[in-house]
Amino acid sequence: MPQTEPTGPFLLCVRNEGYPASLEVRKVYQALPDPVAASRGFVRVVDESGEDYLYPSECFVAVELPQAAARVFAGAM
Repeated sequence: MPQTEPTGPFLLCVRNEGYPASLEVRKVYQALPDPVAASRGFVRVVDESGEDYLYPSECFVAVELPQAAARVFAGAM
């Protein structure tokens, strides 16, 4: 099955090679819209520092969260 670019507001980290201090595997991150980054194979996420940074899109897969969980993320911003 071909891998697709992650899209959507929530991304599950599936690899953190090169970013072990910034990304935790199996953790859900909130994505921020960045069409330029997406066109270059990157996604912008709020990482462990609480700031948004660009990471390779292959580090993530898009996930759908229940509304209650999505509200928790929205309240944290």
